[in-house]
Amino acid sequence: MKRMLLILGIVLGTVNVFAQDIYSCRNASFSFFSSAPMEDIEAKTDKGVSAINLKTGAVYFKVPVNTFQFRKKLMQEHFNENYLETDKYPYAEFKGKVVEPDAANLSKDGTHDVMVEGVLSLHGVDKTYREKGTITVQNGQVISASKFNVKLADHKIKIPTLVIKNIAEVVEVTVKATYAR
Repeated sequence: MKRMLLILGIVLGTVNVFAQDIYSCRNASFSFFSSAPMEDIEAKTDKGVSAINLKTGAVYFKVPVNTFQFRKKLMQEHFNENYLETDKYPYAEFKGKVVEPDAANLSKDGTHDVMVEGVLSLHGVDKTYREKGTITVQNGQVISASKFNVKLADHKIKIPTLVIKNIAEVVEVTVKATYAR
């Protein structure tokens, strides 16, 4: 019996040590900006979730696509029904890793410029991205941020010829998450 308690104590202690490296966020913010000849389009949401493992550099983001809010209700409707087809593809998801997490030494306070590589699943299409970002560690708080471009055609998001001057072929995506243990 003592031996089982000792083994259980070691296992639980080990799990606790590993869990200290994993941070999560339940209100990750996402925005995108599209600049086209006829108009600019911007949408935002803070309904994303994220997790990061500071030891391994593993990163995960997931956002319900229909939570993006637009300035114009009609834009939001077209976005969900015609372009992103959120009934069919309800989430955008990124699974990746900080390239060379040991070089950035994410366990130390400071702002670390990082390169993140992984797969973005959007509109039923998986595409590998390699993008710059920052991870700020300050007094136990962790914040990640990145800004990158997504080419709509890469994810089979079709823009009707009629509105081609209203919607850019490439949109700028901004992601920010503040993590807690």
